[in-house]
Amino acid sequence: MAQDRPLLDPSPRPPPAPLLPEPPIRLDPAARSARVDRISFVADTPVPRRGSRADSDRLAASQRELSDDDARLVYINDPSRTNERFEFAGNSIRTGKYSVLTFLPRNLFEQFHRVAYIYFLVIAVLNQLPQLAVFGRGASVLPLAFVLLVTAVKDAYEDWRRHRSDRIENGRTASVLAGAGAGGRQFQPVRWKDIRVGEIIRIAANESIPCDMVLLFTSDPTGVAYVQTINLDGESNLKTRYAKQETLSKSVDMEGFTGFIRCERPNRNIYGFHANMEIDGRKVSLGPPNIVLRGCEIKNTAWAVGVAVYAGTETKVMLNSSGAPSKRSRLETHMNRETLLLSGLLITLCLVVCVLAGVWLRNHKDELDYSPYFRKRASPDDDSSYNYYGIGMQIFFTLLMSVIVFQIMIPISLYISMELVRLGQAYFMIRDASLYDEASNSRFQCRALNINEDLGQIKYVFSDKTGTLTENKMEFQCASINGVDYSGGKASLPGDGEAYSVVVGDQFWRPKLLVKTDPQLVRLLRSGGERGEGMRAREFFLALAACNTIVPLTVETPDPKRKLIDYQGESPDEVALVYAAAAYGFVLVERTSGHIVIDVLGERLRFDVLGLHEFDSDRKRMSVIIGCPDKTVKLFVKGADNSMFGVIERSINLDIIQATETHLHAYSSLGLRTLVIGMRELSRAEFDDWQSAYEKASTTLFGRGGLLRAVAANVECNLHILGASGIEDKLQQGVPEAIESLRQAGIKVWVLTGDKQETAISIGYSCKLLTSEMTQIVINSHSKDYCRKSLEDAIAMTDRLAAMSLGAQNTITGTESQRVPIALIIDGTSLVYILETELEEELFKVATACDVVLCCRVAPLQKAGIVALIKNRTDDMTLAIGDGANDVSMIQMADVGVGISGQEGRQAVMASDFAMGQFRFLVTLLLVHGHWNYQRMAYMILYNFYRNAVFVFMLFWYVLYTAFSLTTAITEWSSVLYSVIYTALPTIVVGILDKDLSRKTLLKYPQLYGSGQREERYNLKLFILTMMDTVWQSLAIFFIPFLAYRHSTIDGSSLGDIWTLAVVILVNIHLALDVFRWNWITHASMWGCIVATAICVIIIDSIPVLPGYWSIYHVMGTGLFWLLLLGITVAGMVPRFAMKAFTEYFMPSDIQIARELEKFGNLNEATASEIPMSTFSQPQQGFI
Repeated sequence: MAQDRPLLDPSPRPPPAPLLPEPPIRLDPAARSARVDRISFVADTPVPRRGSRADSDRLAASQRELSDDDARLVYINDPSRTNERFEFAGNSIRTGKYSVLTFLPRNLFEQFHRVAYIYFLVIAVLNQLPQLAVFGRGASVLPLAFVLLVTAVKDAYEDWRRHRSDRIENGRTASVLAGAGAGGRQFQPVRWKDIRVGEIIRIAANESIPCDMVLLFTSDPTGVAYVQTINLDGESNLKTRYAKQETLSKSVDMEGFTGFIRCERPNRNIYGFHANMEIDGRKVSLGPPNIVLRGCEIKNTAWAVGVAVYAGTETKVMLNSSGAPSKRSRLETHMNRETLLLSGLLITLCLVVCVLAGVWLRNHKDELDYSPYFRKRASPDDDSSYNYYGIGMQIFFTLLMSVIVFQIMIPISLYISMELVRLGQAYFMIRDASLYDEASNSRFQCRALNINEDLGQIKYVFSDKTGTLTENKMEFQCASINGVDYSGGKASLPGDGEAYSVVVGDQFWRPKLLVKTDPQLVRLLRSGGERGEGMRAREFFLALAACNTIVPLTVETPDPKRKLIDYQGESPDEVALVYAAAAYGFVLVERTSGHIVIDVLGERLRFDVLGLHEFDSDRKRMSVIIGCPDKTVKLFVKGADNSMFGVIERSINLDIIQATETHLHAYSSLGLRTLVIGMRELSRAEFDDWQSAYEKASTTLFGRGGLLRAVAANVECNLHILGASGIEDKLQQGVPEAIESLRQAGIKVWVLTGDKQETAISIGYSCKLLTSEMTQIVINSHSKDYCRKSLEDAIAMTDRLAAMSLGAQNTITGTESQRVPIALIIDGTSLVYILETELEEELFKVATACDVVLCCRVAPLQKAGIVALIKNRTDDMTLAIGDGANDVSMIQMADVGVGISGQEGRQAVMASDFAMGQFRFLVTLLLVHGHWNYQRMAYMILYNFYRNAVFVFMLFWYVLYTAFSLTTAITEWSSVLYSVIYTALPTIVVGILDKDLSRKTLLKYPQLYGSGQREERYNLKLFILTMMDTVWQSLAIFFIPFLAYRHSTIDGSSLGDIWTLAVVILVNIHLALDVFRWNWITHASMWGCIVATAICVIIIDSIPVLPGYWSIYHVMGTGLFWLLLLGITVAGMVPRFAMKAFTEYFMPSDIQIARELEKFGNLNEATASEIPMSTFSQPQQGFI
């Protein structure tokens, strides 16, 4: 692996010969804290393209003062004194939620957050009272106990895995300076959980860091260390960290090393650290480059020594270990509405029963003494009350008893069924080969199991551009140098033998990635000499090779005489530029904290790094001050065009500046990412002034960030323009086709990017987001008044275009083919004046009237604001997809968040609900799995309501014929097992496996996705129709056997067995009528449950101690019994079957048309015209 190779160390090194002595300058925390990311695409807003939230946090941290209340003191090499006053957290971690003692109470407390569980608990408690005991005490508790037990077992297993991981993590060892005696203190192995704040720890190469440590010294004499943060933020590129110059000299006397660190309290900001260290009476400032965090690994550094400042639960990685905000699916939210309606229906049934019971008691009050249900006296001579408490209390008891009897109107099994179905759906999504990304070897991830069905109802997709629509693999394409455009006449990609390489001893080293070069530019560099144009070209590529934080590593090849140079950096843009410089003969071969070595056209030169100002969100550029071999000091600066042209000297070379601006516009129009390069030579006085100001700012304890930015701004001025670069970020495979499919599915795709407007528009055309037929509305305003005027004009234009479209629609027989598509293009500066103001409503009107919205140069919080604009004002489902840290806010704001496993780390993935490798997978995810998940879950919820309502209504009819005494003919065990065993499994299987349409059909006709957007499968009308169907079916179940046996000697228990079997058969036949795709699992579950019900009824009636002993045998042997079961099934299903046939024949939905095409037509030969999709059809009028 490249990360495991040593740094290039060409020998012999050229002796340093700078004009000025090399000062002990290190990158100051605030100056280095902002990473060089997407320099060529920064927003006009004060937040950069990527990692901007971290950047702002880091800058804020450096400006913040550390008061005594906000600081902690860490005494170096003295953990006892460090923890003397405040006992800081130990290094033991615990991610488990429960202990043996707390598991039961805490788990039950969490489960009872579901109100339905409290409802069933109250029912079970009421049933324990003698006066209300409708069911046996054990049987009434069984359903709730079963659901709680299953969930508890699942939670216990997950927590056991967490505890096992904690034991492994806490048991790892690290070398800690400890011990005393003749040999003095030495590094000894100590378990991670026993490490304390203040202890000195030694980490070897490739070892993980056990806690957050401030570096004291490293194996590198300059104090540099390279760390890999993949376990922290998912980024595999190496980062450089530094020990302070003041601590390096102490490495020979670690035992006598004393001092203290005053740092901020533990916080979540992994990119920020604000502290100062006092050593030998001198205060030294500390920042993000001086701290290494728990979970990172030391790479390409033999060893590093640091002092623990945060341990255990106070480390930054642990403080960031909380998951993404919990989200609830739209179906589950709507289900609450139906649950309330069912609760109202339940209360109505109970009130009807208790009112009728009161009337019956009053009418028969003289007969209650000997009534078999009430018996006011145990015997004629016994005046004591036996089972009667007066009409008032009896009505109250009847109300409570009716609630107990009808309790399953609210299906408790639905909740656990939904969890199991979602788990099964997630399994098949993860195993889907079409969602597997071979390039990154990553499978689809389902990180949130509770919103699978929301994937089938998405109306808006908010997408990042770079790394989401594009590959985020930058390739240098062209350059403008000294006003000359080198973008034509590209040579072919050089072969291994033709690529530029450097000679190190008897070995040849060449860059790992090859870059196409311009032959004219190559000739200019090799023959230009010191003439003006050639000199500018050399300085241009020297700037590309020097002005960065790239780390060069070596990679072995099968040929021992050849090695590859692998450039590691945090920014793909920087890596591409360094590879480009190497291709033209400017090869970066070594980097330390004090110097770099560049092979310049075959001559190895050492440049002393005298100062470095990294990219930050205010300046939008970075700069490096280097001491050259010719004893000159030069400042190289690169940054975004809108930042650079403000600091370039325009009094000279105006024609070159204008030519460069023209070339930049051309590059942006081609979709290239652009960057401007400038330089100037510093005099001795200018360097001294800068060095003095820099040292003063870097040692300031308060407001350090602002001072360092001011120092950088003072030196980054009066620059001579060298040129500009163009980098291509290619579209991912299948993006144009994916966007077109989403558009046909009725999904609006909005792109929110930090790139320049010209670049974003060019990419928009490339990915077919924008088309030539679209009318573009562009809003680029720099004040609130201009924004208001632009929005008013935009509203007027959309209204005018809508009227034109309406006129065309009336002219051409109602078709919408003449509708004028509209695209809104707006920049981040305008959004500053619009979002969270009264102008939001105007923006909403314009944006929703447009087919496409393209937001350029937007900050992360503005992305979230755009999502909230739609989410808070409409009921439409939103999905956000991105790949970087700057997309986290947007992903968490949307109803569904999707992370791309790309080049920018795993921040987006860690915050997302679903994760995948390519944008094109979104089509399969939404149009196939989303459609299936919604259709299945919607049907399953309605079916569960129907299944339980049929049973309750059947019990209700029986109560009307038993003097409202709430006695039931169905045994208590059958009542309990009805939702758990008799009918639960088939609906779960159907919810996981059923497919209304094939994958091929759903992908060929994206319009079919609209059924989920229109909520055709689950809505209030369908719920009401379903409840009407349950009433009819319950009447058929109850009255057909009741009328058949009314004058017979068959007892109530035998009737109860018939009703039990009939209701189970009917609801399963109902389900079978709606199954689209049969397989052996569906057959086994459905018919198996009917057989299992019959077996359970037989077993229950064969137990002498249970009521209804031998009842089933009294009726099962007669032909009437079997005839009744058949008659109930036919009579109960006739209305449903008739309505289903009528609606599918006369009012077919899009899905029904497509299903008929699949069955009777040739899908491969069908054209769009053969299937007229009623895209704006109303929800289907019919039963579920």
